[in-house]
Amino acid sequence: MPPACNVVALISGAGSNLQALIDSAGAADNPARIAAVISNRADAYGLERAKNADIDTRVLEHGDFADREAFDKALIEAIDAFEPHLVVLAGFMRILSPAFVRHYSGRLLNIHPSLLPRHKGLHTHRRALEAGDREHGCSVHFVTEELDGGPLVVQAVIPVQLQDSAASLAQRVHVQEHLIYPLAVRWFAEGRLRLDASGASLDGNPLPATGYLINT
Repeated sequence: MPPACNVVALISGAGSNLQALIDSAGAADNPARIAAVISNRADAYGLERAKNADIDTRVLEHGDFADREAFDKALIEAIDAFEPHLVVLAGFMRILSPAFVRHYSGRLLNIHPSLLPRHKGLHTHRRALEAGDREHGCSVHFVTEELDGGPLVVQAVIPVQLQDSAASLAQRVHVQEHLIYPLAVRWFAEGRLRLDASGASLDGNPLPATGYLINT
């Protein structure tokens, strides 16, 4: 098995994706190890999930800083104290500065609740219904300076059903998020997933523009 891959997770809320990552990293054959969980909200329930798993936690309240750049500088210092190989955004509700993104280039992942590049930003389930989409889902991607625009790693596709509401879509998408995010993190930890100047690759093969597709 490859050497342990230190992962730092950034959260702002309940941390259901974080829990999926913690559970996956607990497998004996998974080299990913959650070294720390850092939140910009002291009341984020994800901090309790981390503490229950004996994972170090830190809180940096963004309101304590003069601006986004100052917050991100402090955040980088907090993250780098854990010597991470990978940083994951697990419901981290902050737009990151270009300097932050560049600092972690090639080792910063995010999960987004839509089939990117469709429905970047917020309220994705409602917007998918309003657009009459026949398919919806979620995407794991490398983070770049373009919001929700980095190279795609893996997407899970679900059919939109006639009776679906935004809430029912969200529930079914969450199930897929909890599968594909740990998968992508494990690929990275195993040395299979990489990002370089030519794009994202898996096992040395360039990933398509859609990333690795999983249809459910």
